[in-house]
Amino acid sequence: MSMKKWEFAPLDKERAAALTEECGIDPFLAILLSERGLETPEDVENFLYGNELTDDPFSFMDMDLAVDRIQRAIDNGDSIVIFGDYDADGITATVLLYTYLQSKNEKVSYLLPQRDGEGYGLHLDTIKKLAEDGVNLLITVDNGIAAIEEVELANSLGIDVVITDHHIPQDTLPQAVAVVDPHRKDCESAFKGYAGVGVAFKLVCALEGDPDWALNEYADLVALGTLADIMPLTGENRVLVRTGLQKINEGVRLGLSALSEAAGGAGKQQTSSSAVFTLAPRINAAGRMGNPQAAAELLLSTDKETAKTLAETINTYNQERQQTEASILENVYEQIDKHPEWLNDRVLVVDGKDWFSGVIGILAARLLERYGKPCILLSELPEKVKGSGRSIKGFPLFEAISSCADILTSYGGHELAAGVSMKPGHVEEFRKRINAWAEEHYPTMPNPVLHIDCKLSPKQVQLDILKSIEVLEPFGSGNPSPVFALRNMFVKDIASVGNGKHLRISLERDNMNLNAMWFHQDIQECPFTIGDTIHVAVTLDRNEFRGITSVSIIVKDVLFSEEDRLLWLESNQQFDSICRGVIPTADGVDLLPTHDELATIYRTLRSHHGFCGNPEGLERLFNHQLSPLTLKIGMEILRQADLLVFKNLGNRLEIEVPTAEGKTDLSKTPLWKQLAQNA
Repeated sequence: MSMKKWEFAPLDKERAAALTEECGIDPFLAILLSERGLETPEDVENFLYGNELTDDPFSFMDMDLAVDRIQRAIDNGDSIVIFGDYDADGITATVLLYTYLQSKNEKVSYLLPQRDGEGYGLHLDTIKKLAEDGVNLLITVDNGIAAIEEVELANSLGIDVVITDHHIPQDTLPQAVAVVDPHRKDCESAFKGYAGVGVAFKLVCALEGDPDWALNEYADLVALGTLADIMPLTGENRVLVRTGLQKINEGVRLGLSALSEAAGGAGKQQTSSSAVFTLAPRINAAGRMGNPQAAAELLLSTDKETAKTLAETINTYNQERQQTEASILENVYEQIDKHPEWLNDRVLVVDGKDWFSGVIGILAARLLERYGKPCILLSELPEKVKGSGRSIKGFPLFEAISSCADILTSYGGHELAAGVSMKPGHVEEFRKRINAWAEEHYPTMPNPVLHIDCKLSPKQVQLDILKSIEVLEPFGSGNPSPVFALRNMFVKDIASVGNGKHLRISLERDNMNLNAMWFHQDIQECPFTIGDTIHVAVTLDRNEFRGITSVSIIVKDVLFSEEDRLLWLESNQQFDSICRGVIPTADGVDLLPTHDELATIYRTLRSHHGFCGNPEGLERLFNHQLSPLTLKIGMEILRQADLLVFKNLGNRLEIEVPTAEGKTDLSKTPLWKQLAQNA
């Protein structure tokens, strides 16, 4: 996990007190609600218990045109094709609209593209094939907003097109019969955070004229697609997901019940979190591994045995996806080892040969979490280069990629995620140009942030607190599970569990003992030791085992000092700038470590036989004798002089001290010369 800046939510005590009195709720719950921007009893009522769909589907621009054309197709018995996407959002949207229209017109079918080969969105060959098949009406779900050329061809071949999408439109819209997208500048929908399946749902609401009926029929599909696409759980999405989770747990859709059982969740209630980590990845895995049709058939299944067989097949796809990810990730790190200078870029762009495109988006998110900066993975195929990127809040990835549009064959996405395609031979130019854009528009890059709701004392960590937390469900983007800070906790014990994959930490303060789990944390990367006093950011959950209920404490981050964390994050950006040849201050002499400082760095690391662990652990190794920036610069000079060998994995730094022969003139290293020239 990359180092994050801790950001505490502002506490308005007066507003929280007013909510407590006016709503008759627990003061702690009032604090959490206040921090989420709720100001009135009506706000609280709607947020906690609202179950009405208030966004008029006809407030969407072109919705009336879409309904009119689709209704005519139903009445005339036209041949209708629904064109979706291969991810969970696109698959659920396809199944939803197909199920509804099939009940109205037998001449409806659906088409899901193959991620590997066809790729995302409409293609000219697809349009030609549909025309040959006599299709009258093409409806897109979760795609189409950028299909200008494809819609133009469809028009010329006599196919009417209705687009429903939720991605950000470019300057020119396709000339379709209707373009329904809440992000159109002229769209008057009150809520903008719909997933692709959410927009398809609003279309069904408009067609049927009965939103309550549509919610009862399709809420489970909308919930799954919305959660899978990490859409904000605010506004109408809260109603859609809350109702959908209820439907999933009622087992109304055989395919989802079978998938839950195949994932080991038989008899367990699905929450927003469990759906994100168990159901959604498996639906996505079918599309990623080349068979989105299997996922659609699972969701459409009305036979238990068929559903069970399909669920087991999809579970196998998920296992294959995990194995493929592990193999490619190893190759990604090999590429970074060969090009350590990439890590100093504002946007980390890593390219490799023939990486399976179905998983590079997931791996880009892994790199983002590890290195704390926007990351793009590019797979170089024989005839094209395909890529997927993820960004941190505050850096608009889609806008950055758009600046390179002239060398791209296609691109799309939004602030936090995007996809690109280009012809071979443009990778290095793309890397340079997107970083030049970032350098120009973001002299200081945003740091990853961990939002913390409030501080807790150990004695407050009781079962009662869970009641206030759980009422805020469903959790997700826009309404994350509350994060709390436990300050000045004494570390009594650290134990490696789960075959070394996780840590169990025993903490104490004010004679109160707490046990916490830090998942996916290697003990070698642990920045603290027994006897340290630390600040711990945690989430709280309910744990039930053998009839006993307890509070489960999950570690999200650990630090010794918020001031030291900020200093370390600042030094990261300064060091990256220096390595790119940009000196962050005019007084360059202060940046060049002294001979004594360099000797201290080398001797300390040699005496400890190198270092392996969280980068912040280096400060403890040196007892804060050196500033983080001096430490980074000094180690880089020693690395350039072949006196150190290290691997930077973001949240883990591995340093070796090879045997040195004779004296080394450090002043001949590139970084020394650079800093000396600017002194």
